[in-house]
Amino acid sequence: MRIVARRVTPEDDGIGGFMAYPEGDGRRPGILMAHHAHGVTADYKIDAYRLAQLGFNVLVPSFFNMFGIPGTNHIGAGADLQAKHSDGAFLDKMGEAWRWLTERMNSDPARTAAIGHCMGGRLLVPFAADNPALRAIVLYYPSVRDEPETPHRPRHAFKLARTLRCASLVFCGGKDYIATPAIQGPLWQSFMASGQLVEWHAFSDANHGFRHPDNEGFQPHYADLVWPLVTDFLQRTV
Repeated sequence: MRIVARRVTPEDDGIGGFMAYPEGDGRRPGILMAHHAHGVTADYKIDAYRLAQLGFNVLVPSFFNMFGIPGTNHIGAGADLQAKHSDGAFLDKMGEAWRWLTERMNSDPARTAAIGHCMGGRLLVPFAADNPALRAIVLYYPSVRDEPETPHRPRHAFKLARTLRCASLVFCGGKDYIATPAIQGPLWQSFMASGQLVEWHAFSDANHGFRHPDNEGFQPHYADLVWPLVTDFLQRTV
């Protein structure tokens, strides 16, 4: 099976980021990957390729490009992007990317999932709440804080997770300085209240960002440990 894997650009494709898919005709299950605050770093491209080898169409949209910021390297710029754009604006971009995945990449809308890391994981909770046809989500250390709802971030994951209609796989770290263990407890309770399949893995000595080599908290052991859990979950639920 030959895999097509390449960068996509707003100029040539109407969207920025990276895509990977098995070559050939027919509809396939699709996966949207919502990136962390550093943007589409190289590890996303590797993961997209590996998921395509399993038969998925994969799109990793660059929210930086979609908000008009050019280039491919945005490490350290995520806080500024989130300060300038509300959750609603991000969700609009996610919806645009989702349509690109299902229409332009010919992915089966009835067999679609999403993977989110950090910022992307937090945003996938309202995205999944708004898109009940989504079959599954995978959240790596979603950057959920114990903070009030505001016009900029009007819907908190504590309330939304209990409304989800999809299966969920969540990874948390005991050394996460954003979604601390004190926050993970009520977040877990909200996910469990949804009545859907929830698979929750917490590692007491794992850091926020343990999956990504560009993060100070990178822990390659845990990055390798959780990957088979992710692929098994997606193959069972999508």
